Amino acid sequence: MGITKLADLIRLDAPDAISHKDISAYTGKVIALDTSVVVNQFRAATPSLSPLTGLFFRTLTFLEHDIKPVFVFDGKPPVEKRAILEKRAETAGRNFPNFTGTASSQIKDCHKLLKHLGVPVIQAPGDAEALCARLVKDGTVDAVASEDMDTLPFGANILIRQLNAKKDSDVVEYSLPKLLEKLQISHEEFVDLCILLGCDYCDKIHGLGPRRALTLIRTHRTIEEVVLHINRQTHPVPNSWKYKEARKVFLDAPPTWVPELVWAEPDEEALVGFLCHSNQKKVERVRRRMERFREKRENIRNKREKEKEAGPNKQTHIEDFFRVTRKRNHPVEVTSSTSGNKKIKQ
Repeated sequence: MGITKLADLIRLDAPDAISHKDISAYTGKVIALDTSVVVNQFRAATPSLSPLTGLFFRTLTFLEHDIKPVFVFDGKPPVEKRAILEKRAETAGRNFPNFTGTASSQIKDCHKLLKHLGVPVIQAPGDAEALCARLVKDGTVDAVASEDMDTLPFGANILIRQLNAKKDSDVVEYSLPKLLEKLQISHEEFVDLCILLGCDYCDKIHGLGPRRALTLIRTHRTIEEVVLHINRQTHPVPNSWKYKEARKVFLDAPPTWVPELVWAEPDEEALVGFLCHSNQKKVERVRRRMERFREKRENIRNKREKEKEAGPNKQTHIEDFFRVTRKRNHPVEVTSSTSGNKKIKQ
């Protein structure tokens, strides 16, 4: 779920914290991805197909742009998340929510696929978005790519949404430092704001909209003080409200050992064997995509080398200054294991 209506609040009250970029802006960057979000995207978009196919194509898109993806997997969810997991399981028609963090057969297949693609995989002890945010704060990666906004209260300085290569699609980037500066609140106050808006780890005060919640935090600075100054009749406070526990989840993530991140060349034969299972049409499709991957990556690298050789004397064109994108009135948002292959040239 992420944080309820946080994207809308930022768009209205801190638009300077948002920038729109092309996927090429992230060439050479190390990007952490919340794998469950990526997999769920493909489940929703193509329910009749395995999300492994989408993960295969998406990862190759990153690699051919020389983006260095790091896929982070969920571990055991915090106890504060039990209620929302039960609700999601009921909505999805599942009887038993996964409270143990045990990897399903599909998640294990994702591990295998990513190993064959030669990209690093990290197993988080808890929620993947918390570890993704820590990787950014520690400087291990440059940004987090996720559609969930809760990586921001976890402390990710840069959050990227819509990181794909679709035509007429901008990548949307959020800057946490700019956001806090514009809203004139500290990170701790921002966490309290996100809890008031609604998060995965506790209930919220009903009837409290984003603008009102922001005003209350700016005025009173903590949830404790907010509770003392609201109308309990119009904004009832939940019984046994565990906002302190939710605050601790966001602010006190335990330190986690991170393996050395190594990227290797995709193993085409292993990918064909893993994805195709003697289906000749799939074999041809995978091999064609791998061929396009190699050609496109080489073309991008050659172009970059020529630009580097040209240096500051490179002749510029008007298109270099004004990139043509779709017309719009407002920004549009949509809601280490490695193979033993040869390392990719950096």
